[in-house]
Amino acid sequence: MKVAIGCDHGGLDLKDIVKSVLKELGHEIDDQGCNSSESVDYPNFAKAVSLLVKDGKCERGILICGTGIGMSMAANRIPGIRAALCHEMFSARMSREHNDANVLCLGARVIGQGLAAETVRTWMTTDFAGGRHQRRIEMFK
Repeated sequence: MKVAIGCDHGGLDLKDIVKSVLKELGHEIDDQGCNSSESVDYPNFAKAVSLLVKDGKCERGILICGTGIGMSMAANRIPGIRAALCHEMFSARMSREHNDANVLCLGARVIGQGLAAETVRTWMTTDFAGGRHQRRIEMFK
C-alpha cells in the first residue's frame, strides 16, 4: 500500500520511527516533509498528504505534529478525508474498523515512540468492517 506521510517540526523525530514501521510492514512511503527542525506551518503538510489520499495517489496518510490536534483539524477540512487523532491501539483499531479513517494523526509530544509504533501497526493492519458503518460514512457527504 502507498502511504503519504507528513509532519511539522514537532513531529520530525517521530516521523522517522513511523517510516521504519511502514517499511517493516512492506508499505511504500510518499514523504511530504517537513525535513527540518525549523518552525513550519503544519496546515501545508496536512493539505499535501490529504490531497494525495483524496486524489487516490496514496491509499492512506499519516500526519504528525506536537499534539496531533492541528493536523487532524487541517486534514478534516479536505472533503473525503476522515482523519483520526489516535494515541493508543483501541482508538486506532476503531477508527479503521468503524470509521474507515484514511488519515492517522499522531501527537509526537503526547505519545511515546513505542506506543506510536504499535498504534501505527494496529491502524495499518485493521480493515474497515463495512456493513452498518458504511451507511454512516455515507452520511458524511
